[in-house]
Amino acid sequence: MSDKTEITCRNNGPLLISGDNMALKDADGKEFGLGGRTTIALCRCGQSETKPFCDGAHARTSFQSVLEARDLPPKPQA
Repeated sequence: MSDKTEITCRNNGPLLISGDNMALKDADGKEFGLGGRTTIALCRCGQSETKPFCDGAHARTSFQSVLEARDLPPKPQA
């Protein structure tokens, strides 16, 4: 595994996050226990019963979303 954290947008599915030293926190800053995982899947369809994690609901609900990489516009100057 690389030092670089990677986020992959799966077509019609979750966001896959891979990295050796990642932390996922709730709104209060408390960390989710990831059980030593170096890859997790986060829900994009909004239907998972284990949010923020994917539970495969996208397949059961026919979630459709195909994404292609693109450049963001330049960051506005302050």
